[in-house]
Amino acid sequence: MGDYTKMSAHYDTIMTSGYYDYKAIVDGLLNHHPFENVLEIGCGTGLILEEIAKREPAANIRGIDLTQSMLDIAQKRLEPYPNIQLSQQNITELSLEQQYRLAFSYGGVWYFVIDGDKEPFLVSHIYDEQANHLGLESLSKFVQSGGKLLLGIQGPHHDYEKPISNGMIYSQKIEPLDLGFTKHYYLDDKDDRVMAQTIHYRTYNFSDAKKLLSSYGFEYEDRTEKHQHFLEFNRV
Repeated sequence: MGDYTKMSAHYDTIMTSGYYDYKAIVDGLLNHHPFENVLEIGCGTGLILEEIAKREPAANIRGIDLTQSMLDIAQKRLEPYPNIQLSQQNITELSLEQQYRLAFSYGGVWYFVIDGDKEPFLVSHIYDEQANHLGLESLSKFVQSGGKLLLGIQGPHHDYEKPISNGMIYSQKIEPLDLGFTKHYYLDDKDDRVMAQTIHYRTYNFSDAKKLLSSYGFEYEDRTEKHQHFLEFNRV
């Protein structure tokens, strides 16, 4: 499962150096109504939650993540926002006090990749097949009937390197696996490698992804103009 402990100290700098457009992501989220009772799956250091809280100060928001060192950063970032709760959770053993009207994951546990005009495919931070089933079964207990699950849309992964805002060089390398791919993340300060993180990802073609999600009560809603950043699944 995707544990980002080695990456956490550098995560904010990498992500805010053009990796994600957080304002655009939250624009996409706020297209979905009602937006008053929200769960983020894989909230990381709280960058998306911070942007939500600035715009929706009355919303009841919960963020969960597997990696405690990421949550420690998020806790400090989100101290000014009393409407946000955070907790360390494994999605396969989710334990929450309430159900949520809206759950979402952008770069968290599950998301979709769209490459040009090809069909989307699902990417999971959980490589094990049974654990993906357990995760969705667990999540389904905490999304209200009639609620929504939004899974982020990203572009294809590829090898590259580039300088980031602190002058270091971020790079990533992709290697195929039988059922997905491995992604190696690196951060170099001149000749010194300051961070190396490897994550194994499971992938599902679009048909299999829809069947997997449907089996736990999440039914796909066809894309519209509002679905620029997320694919939407209705909780039946």
